[in-house]
Amino acid sequence: MPNTLPRIVVLISGGGTNLQALIDAEAAGSLEGTIAGVISNRAGVKGLERAETAGIPTRVIPHREHSSRESFDGALMATIDGFSPDLVVLAGFMRILTDAFVQHYQGRLLNIHPSLLPAWPGLHTHRKVLEAGEAEHGATVHFVTEELDGGPRIIRGRVPVHTDDDEETLAGRVGAQERRIYLEAVRWFCQGRLRLANGETELDGTRLNEPVDRDKNP
Repeated sequence: MPNTLPRIVVLISGGGTNLQALIDAEAAGSLEGTIAGVISNRAGVKGLERAETAGIPTRVIPHREHSSRESFDGALMATIDGFSPDLVVLAGFMRILTDAFVQHYQGRLLNIHPSLLPAWPGLHTHRKVLEAGEAEHGATVHFVTEELDGGPRIIRGRVPVHTDDDEETLAGRVGAQERRIYLEAVRWFCQGRLRLANGETELDGTRLNEPVDRDKNP
């Protein structure tokens, strides 16, 4: 029988730890989808090696070879669409996407951000949380819209901030939560349980006024 599982394209720029969690879930039969391709804007990164080891097709589109974001995003869209994806997953993809790109994949474009959105959008979230003396931190999966890190939220994972934390230890704790909650969100989408409707997140047909919360881990 033909493979009827939803097709996923993953975009990366680096090590691909969240990608690896998706690869492992697919190998275990628990992803409910299939990773059709992995695309990076940087050659030689660990994430590409992870995909190649798993037998997943890879593509590299160097952003520095394009004179504008529009040119790069056009090439990226053409490459993504060549895989006929049902879902596009940003997994450490370090590019700001144009409105045209976001609109093209509206409702089927997910991102994970290392903070409890709407707090701390943008870069260097671990440093900002430590400097602010926050008691907790975490990660949030959301649908991507034209607003940077501002799309409708789906699920977030919380972690405590310990008094002896530095950026590295805090990032490690948050990363563990990222891998759990991203897998959960992708699985929901592949199962048909998660969708973007009228600009809002729906899970099992019910609008989420707040994202699903996952408890702190030590």
